[in-house]
Amino acid sequence: MSDATPPDGAGHGDSRVNGDAEPPQPGGVAPRPGTITLAATPIGNVADASPRLRAALEGADVVAAEDTRRLYALARRLGVHVRGRVVAFHEHNEQARTPELLEAARAGDAVLVVSDAGMPGISDPGFRLVVAAADAGIPVTVAPGPSAVLTALVLSGLASDRFTFEGFLPRKAGERQRALTDLAEQPRTMVFLESPRRTHETLRAMAEIFGAERRAALCRELTKTHEEVRRATLAELAEATAAGVLGEVVLVVAGAPPRTVDLDTAAAQALALAAGGMRLKAAAAEVAPRAGARPNEVYRAALAARAADGA
Repeated sequence: MSDATPPDGAGHGDSRVNGDAEPPQPGGVAPRPGTITLAATPIGNVADASPRLRAALEGADVVAAEDTRRLYALARRLGVHVRGRVVAFHEHNEQARTPELLEAARAGDAVLVVSDAGMPGISDPGFRLVVAAADAGIPVTVAPGPSAVLTALVLSGLASDRFTFEGFLPRKAGERQRALTDLAEQPRTMVFLESPRRTHETLRAMAEIFGAERRAALCRELTKTHEEVRRATLAELAEATAAGVLGEVVLVVAGAPPRTVDLDTAAAQALALAAGGMRLKAAAAEVAPRAGARPNEVYRAALAARAADGA
């Protein structure tokens, strides 16, 4: 065991008053026995490692790592010794490994979960473990730290008061198009993770579905030496990435602007087309794009206008 600070309250009495947590202890806080701790690791700059992460790596009885080789490499860069048992915990074995980690915590071990970079559970293993631990009544806590999602959002220059994290889009073009179509009218800023190999095609699809002039930011190699943030329209970013992209990529895209729709005028136009022999549903579908409305909105408005005229 290292000389990390004892768990809250150990050897110091209970200094909590009216439910307030104890103040942070120098040098970080050792992981609690019988507790599962999810700890954020640096996304690029090793200096972003928190004292809590260092203490957890040294003090955990079991360390579940997305990639054990990267875990040991991180420990070497931090100058810490991982004394606990290290096990692989990734997307392919998360379900099978979860009962083992629950049993370790139930037996009193301090269990630490880390991903390759950033926070476990955010597009990385951890979610199923947290759910299972909650169901089993096993304590879970988090040692906060670096996040590519929040870092990119703040750097993007786009609205950050309301945002949605969409993770990785589907790889297949048809599925990706359907996913983006579902998000086309999302009013919140959207954050996506993307492979550098697919970034250009994704930006092209976004420009086509969201609109070429939609503002976005391409954030690359965050916190690393070659960190880069490009803020432009989707069309401009698609053009800029035609020759390829290197490094880890996060895309931040502005939400859809508020729609200004004149349904009364659209309904009148649809009824005029219907009077000329076109089916009303087909007429509504033809008018809707020009009005910035959905076909079913125009159709319902036309039916209501027709009924009002017949009253």
